[in-house]
Amino acid sequence: MPAIWDLPDFDSHEAVHVFDDRATGLKAVIAVHSTHLGPAAGGTRFWHYADSQAAITDALRLSRGMSYKNAMAGLSAGGGKAVILANPQRAKPQQLLEAFGRAVDSLGGKYITAQDVGISEADMVAVSKVTPHVAGLPDQGGDPGPYTARGVFLGVKAAVKHALGTDDLHGVHVAIQGVGSVGGGLARYLAAEGAKLTLADVDAQRAADLARELGGQSVAADAIMAVEADVFSPCALGAVLTEASVAALKVRAVAGGANNQLATGPEGRMLADRGILYAPDYVINAGGIINVLRHIENADDAEINWRIDAIAGRLAAIWNESDSTGKTPAEVADNMAQKLIGR
Repeated sequence: MPAIWDLPDFDSHEAVHVFDDRATGLKAVIAVHSTHLGPAAGGTRFWHYADSQAAITDALRLSRGMSYKNAMAGLSAGGGKAVILANPQRAKPQQLLEAFGRAVDSLGGKYITAQDVGISEADMVAVSKVTPHVAGLPDQGGDPGPYTARGVFLGVKAAVKHALGTDDLHGVHVAIQGVGSVGGGLARYLAAEGAKLTLADVDAQRAADLARELGGQSVAADAIMAVEADVFSPCALGAVLTEASVAALKVRAVAGGANNQLATGPEGRMLADRGILYAPDYVINAGGIINVLRHIENADDAEINWRIDAIAGRLAAIWNESDSTGKTPAEVADNMAQKLIGR
């Protein structure tokens, strides 16, 4: 494996910490991308990776995304991310969670962790018994999913207005990939405004049940990106926008809650060249972290909702600059975020 700073996704990260606790079996990576605006904040992902390099790469990409996300959301926080390499049994015993808590605590507050894929609210409560550097606990806003879903919904509405020229979602066809907490919440918001829905999930039954409830349709998980629709909304795992998948899209806009949607980066130009509007993922999906970090900002519910409401206007500003400069929305957003974190 090449040295960490030689990896393509190493972006002048301030620190990359690797933990191996033999007593509990914990293997984890905590990547701190930037603390320019405040402590590096970002969730912990519990996932089975093909190898250790894949885990490090995920942490590098996700932590950089959190720097950009927190900066663009106007939060007093930098960007970091943790990944715990799942064991074959996918087990998370108390001892392992406590060992992870000690790992977080060893960084002295430079990294604040929270819930992410594969980690539950109860898991974070367990971690918080060992370290105070945990956000999104039950008394701090809890599950970020519903807040992310609301922000993504507002972003989809903004994308429809920019790409289709209408504020009315009635009859607008949205294809949603992944209908968990974020995608499912988004689907309900859209259905309430009369949108036409096509849903897919790796849990096919979950997609079928929700489609039946909301009067939409469901398709196989590997078919959702080929659906002819107005908007494709990726709300599962990242890197779904590849050269091949972008070429196959039959939509006017891509706007969804997944992190790191562009597989390698150039896909943003491919989307622009095809006339497909792209909502930079770390801008549209910031609702969850805005809520999770409420204790850093001492923000109440009204302030949280105001910050989430601002997502639509932030996206509009990105698209307007993209239209006037010829830069892709991804490039515009990255430039804005980099200036905010002093780079």
